[in-house]
Amino acid sequence: MDPITALLHDVLEDVRPHDSGAPAGYIPELAAADPDLLALAAVGPHGRVRAVGDVAHEFTIQSISKPFVLALALADRGREAVLRKVGAEPSGEPFNAISLEPGTGRPANPMVNAGAIATSALIHGDGVDDRTARIVDGLSAFAGRSLWVDEQVYASESETGDRNRALAHLLRSHGIIDGPVDIAVETYFRQCSLLVTARDLAVMAATLAFGGVNPVTGDRVVAEHVARDVLSIMTSCGMYDYSGEWLLRVGLPAKSGVSGGLLAVAPSQFGVAAFSPRLDAHGNSVRGIAVIETLSERFGMHLLEPHDSVAVPAFTVEDTDRGRVLRLSGELGLAGTERVVAVLRELADAMPEGASITVDARELGRTHREALIALRAEFERMPHSFTLRE
Repeated sequence: MDPITALLHDVLEDVRPHDSGAPAGYIPELAAADPDLLALAAVGPHGRVRAVGDVAHEFTIQSISKPFVLALALADRGREAVLRKVGAEPSGEPFNAISLEPGTGRPANPMVNAGAIATSALIHGDGVDDRTARIVDGLSAFAGRSLWVDEQVYASESETGDRNRALAHLLRSHGIIDGPVDIAVETYFRQCSLLVTARDLAVMAATLAFGGVNPVTGDRVVAEHVARDVLSIMTSCGMYDYSGEWLLRVGLPAKSGVSGGLLAVAPSQFGVAAFSPRLDAHGNSVRGIAVIETLSERFGMHLLEPHDSVAVPAFTVEDTDRGRVLRLSGELGLAGTERVVAVLRELADAMPEGASITVDARELGRTHREALIALRAEFERMPHSFTLRE
């Protein structure tokens, strides 16, 4: 077992004694889940999957489908068209609340049921089968393997889904859903019934973490701006009426599902997912939350913690026949530009007048345009000759 996998195993065993909560009871197929199942998986930038616990166990994706169907809707329709049908504000209410925006009838956000039904209705397709096929193909691309619907769970969801049908009829009355209510609702039930593992969810989370590129397959699934928009909404809305406390304690975009799945995204670092069927009063996995919170604390994953790699890009200095070369790597943002300029001034002070300095930026993984503009402006203020290689 490699050291990182061993750390994941330790985290899993530390939270295993948590036995509060119970599987979702309002959907018969979910109520029958083994409450002791527990799994954890993580995927980094090179696509290596590390997984511990019951990682081969399949369960239905449920509400974790919501951010990924939102990504497909954004790709199909564009941000403004989506925002005309569903908002982007935290609701502060349970996931199945009957609450719409006064005047417009828009759901608060795409992570609550009403918003997810409205989002599903935006997916291209003539009927349930066409839209489901689009969703299955899209979420399979996120997971890096073919997914399929658990027909028994779908039937159970459909038989007990009167509240969701009521939400859909309300949306239809406000013009949020344009087509037949049954198509939107049955599509939503089928997307929630897709079978996944903790490993699948970690790969899906990692695809969002790396700007829409699946690190396992290397395929671009959605555009970078789509992944960013989805993560923005997950950050404030993904954990329902626990989202604020989650952001405080864990500090990562996340999404939960009532089957016991939970995924979280550390942007540009990795995707992580946990599975345990026991739920709390918010409908979130008790041990899943404990696992991800422990990981965040031990690995310093909170988004709002300082990260030196952004403020201080990696660099090396080489002496050549033509002068000194400063080679940059990593990410160059505005904060990092200050550090690069300071190094250049130190180099310039130590070199004779007329000597040249080359800044080689070809190995930068990511460069912000404004950072390069600022860097060029600093070159003009210095007494030496500078060359920028991009």
